[in-house]
Amino acid sequence: MFGKKSSKPQIDKEQLELIENAQRRIKKKKGLYRHFVFFLIASVFFIIANIVLGIGAEFKILGQDWFVIAILIWFFFLTYHFFSVFVTHRFMGKEWEKAQLNKLVAKQQKRIEKLNANLPSDESLLKKLNQKLTKNDNLTIIVAAAENNAIGKDNKLIWHISDDLKRFKSLTSGHHVIMGRKTFESFPKPLPNRTHVVITRQSDYEVPEGVIVVNNLEDAIAIAKNDEQPFIIGGGEIYKQAMEVADKIEITRVHADFEADTFFPEIDSEIWQETAHEFHQKSEKNEYDFTFLTYQRK
Repeated sequence: MFGKKSSKPQIDKEQLELIENAQRRIKKKKGLYRHFVFFLIASVFFIIANIVLGIGAEFKILGQDWFVIAILIWFFFLTYHFFSVFVTHRFMGKEWEKAQLNKLVAKQQKRIEKLNANLPSDESLLKKLNQKLTKNDNLTIIVAAAENNAIGKDNKLIWHISDDLKRFKSLTSGHHVIMGRKTFESFPKPLPNRTHVVITRQSDYEVPEGVIVVNNLEDAIAIAKNDEQPFIIGGGEIYKQAMEVADKIEITRVHADFEADTFFPEIDSEIWQETAHEFHQKSEKNEYDFTFLTYQRK
């Protein structure tokens, strides 16, 4: 009615390892034994061939009969084989390898613990970036924003101010411009004479040759580290992150309110100090009154 349970003994992984190791040792010892037997037979053959049959009687190497040299060479290999099986394996076998591996792992672990101990644990990434940038770089946010901080709708500009576009081109030309994916896609083509760094979470995002794609603001800033004047050019979320690390804001304040779906963050007067102010009235090329403003981090 019921199947019989197998009485076959189960071999665990450790036992199997021991058996396989024993089989390898037996194979090596058999090989050494065969080597020794062949060595004896060949040595006797060489001696008989030379002394009894006179083969190669006049051939000498370094003043010695050739068969003596041949036996010595073969004996060297026999000795090496013997040490490999009985000496080297004993002192540098599996247990020795494990011990060496454990030493290396322990050494690496200590190095990792030392590195971790030196890492700051109470500072945010943005604060660390800010400390670095304010000493070495001049990361600048450049933006055109309305009185209600509107900057765009449906991924498009809401106004046309020719002087603002000229100023943007003049300031950013020759530098890295850092932006989000949607901002980049709002351009008909990459802006000339600028290095584009596009931030996106899409791993397979395709861009034209020369455009750099990264996954976060930290990497974007690292890409532009050799640029004395990198710019953040949008959009709304990138501006929000950059406000924590930027040194300067170049803003064109458009003196009107607009409906929008993208807004620039409020400029906190406790953090930012206005250092330049240039008012312009609307004209044929400029639809609205506007002011060029520069802020520096205090």
